Amino acid sequence: MDLLNTTNMQAGYTMIMQPDGREWMVVAIKGTFNFPADGGRPKLADEQVPLTEADAYTGEPGLSAPVYESDYARFKQRCDVVLNGSAYSPKGVPAKKVRVSLSVGSMQKSFHVIGNRYWKKGLVLNSASTPQPFTVMPISYDNAFGGVDNTHEKPSKHKAFMLNPIGVGFHANLKAEFFDSKPLPNTEEINKPVKSPTGTYRPMAFGQVGRGWEPRYKLAGTYDQNWLDNVFPFLPPDFDDAYFQSAPADQQIGYLQGGESVVLHNLTPQGQTRFSIPKVSVPVVFFLKKGKFRKVRAAADTLTLEPDIGRFMITWRAGLPLKKNIFEVVQVLTGKMSNGWWRAREAGKAYYRSLKELSLRQE
Repeated sequence: MDLLNTTNMQAGYTMIMQPDGREWMVVAIKGTFNFPADGGRPKLADEQVPLTEADAYTGEPGLSAPVYESDYARFKQRCDVVLNGSAYSPKGVPAKKVRVSLSVGSMQKSFHVIGNRYWKKGLVLNSASTPQPFTVMPISYDNAFGGVDNTHEKPSKHKAFMLNPIGVGFHANLKAEFFDSKPLPNTEEINKPVKSPTGTYRPMAFGQVGRGWEPRYKLAGTYDQNWLDNVFPFLPPDFDDAYFQSAPADQQIGYLQGGESVVLHNLTPQGQTRFSIPKVSVPVVFFLKKGKFRKVRAAADTLTLEPDIGRFMITWRAGLPLKKNIFEVVQVLTGKMSNGWWRAREAGKAYYRSLKELSLRQE
């Protein structure tokens, strides 16, 4: 099968199995844009980030925060808004606490970023040390509230904070040797400071939610003996497409249309950065056997902001249910072609953009 990409962005395709066993063709297009200066219009970057083939993490897979997920999700019901970045103290003056916020269109999220601190074991109450001032602090689920506590001598009492099992600050065993001087999270809700290592706090970050964390893993369906005996290798019937959403629920919005306002507060050295999402139409045409074709408009369902690098990526997605297999599709076009190209294709002739190109082809 031939993929013809005219978008100046990255494009690729794959085949995925649906829960009912039918094959589904996915086409993904990713565009990388530079952060504009002074609120100007974002432009395509000279260097386009490749499509992500497999999930990537800050460290060991499964034991650290997800950074990128595969761009080949079968389908997303909404647009994931993700930010990989850091908190910056106002005007570069060291601060113990900084409020950061991100808004994209109708979505708005804020929380506090705190300097490094640690738990102090008390005779009656446990407390946190005074935060250390900072000018730049990474924001990640790696340093948000959460973690796993396997310190108890009885395995039955080992516990994990499943909203963020790779975080810090959570402790079930409060013996001084396992708890005292351990780090607290660097992020917390604005009106709910972290005061107890056994408390239930929302892990605060702008990144991706792990596939095996709560509540996301529950959307993947039931994998029991009945599934092994009667359904494998297909997805279980209770699989929910919402599983493909990698952002927290409060960072999911409708598909990007272009023109949405983006505002970052204390997420860049400038203090506040704002711009609008570019309006980009990405048509996708599936050319089938016997001259048939199907044209769709790809949906912009993932926005990844990376202010530390000064760039952001948008991923568009289009899908096609297949009757039998991927060989039903002979060519896929992403982007637009001229009327001359379409006329040549309908006539079964080769298309050349100029006489020079024709002469070069004949040499």
